[in-house]
Amino acid sequence: MKILAIEKEIKNAAPEEFTKHAKEEAKVLWDLYSSGFVREFYFRADEDSAVLVLEAYSASIASDKLNELPFVRKKLIKFELVPLKPYPGFERLFE
Repeated sequence: MKILAIEKEIKNAAPEEFTKHAKEEAKVLWDLYSSGFVREFYFRADEDSAVLVLEAYSASIASDKLNELPFVRKKLIKFELVPLKPYPGFERLFE
């Protein structure tokens, strides 16, 4: 299942904490990408936050995997998870 993960920064998160844990965050994100869990990652053009495209059996499993990220563990960010399914609309064209 594809899952869209939209980053939300926790209010009052100290900017120096992001700097302190940035290298470890990048390492863990790379590991999740290399394993196939994170399929794509972006920064939003309209605000300073990340959007990840994940591959997991469920949103619950995706949430557990995202908890491996240092920024999540340190309660600097959280993710809104949006499970996706294939678009079925083209079927109407071929009935």
